[in-house]
Amino acid sequence: MASDKDMITRISIEPENQSLLDHHTENHFTAGEVVRDIIIGVSDGLTVPFALAAGLSGANASSSIVLTAGLAEVAAGAISMGLGGYLAAKSEADHYAREMKREQEEIVAVPETEAAEVEEILAQYGVEPHESSPVVNALRKNPQAWLDFMMRFELGLEKPDPKRALQSAFTIAIAYVLGGLVPLFPYMFIPQALNAVVASAVITLIALFIFGYGKGHFTGSRPFRSAFETTFIGAIASAAAFCLAKVVQH
Repeated sequence: MASDKDMITRISIEPENQSLLDHHTENHFTAGEVVRDIIIGVSDGLTVPFALAAGLSGANASSSIVLTAGLAEVAAGAISMGLGGYLAAKSEADHYAREMKREQEEIVAVPETEAAEVEEILAQYGVEPHESSPVVNALRKNPQAWLDFMMRFELGLEKPDPKRALQSAFTIAIAYVLGGLVPLFPYMFIPQALNAVVASAVITLIALFIFGYGKGHFTGSRPFRSAFETTFIGAIASAAAFCLAKVVQH
């Protein structure tokens, strides 16, 4: 079912132009926020438990102890990361609401100034004053459209999804758990931690490489460069933890 905004758009567009739009499909990637949450959760989930397990293995802890500590860290990390994602998204929504209220008050209190700001914004896109006047007048007749225009083009703010905070929390937490279980998997089957850490390192580095490649593919950067960078960072983190544990032990 079409939204009110879609219906308004259809009414205001020439039929031939609407026909062009109906037959045109743009293949843009629009799930950026979800991908960002997955990247945050999986990257931390793969790296932090991996470094913890490597550090405990370097201290000659048994696989059962490493596994217990690792699972506890994954649970605590997932809750912490999920809460962080929730608070970040909630703060973004609160900020948008405050700015929208302030902008709405300015449109009512100083409409001439706001109209001048619209003209200034359009001028940045090369629109001459005599060309922008009809646009300004049209927006003044539609306060909601005027408010949306100012929020997007003056303040650079997009209206957040009301469900964004909870979705972000669950996405990050689940991604963290899935990533965190990968380096702990060998410790479930190999009783000697020093042997398990080798298998954990191999599995985790492969997972980091695949994850880095996917991250690069979805974010538009070079996939192989992203894969090597992600793998390198994970390897450095785990090596540092392992060596530190050895130094402290001695």
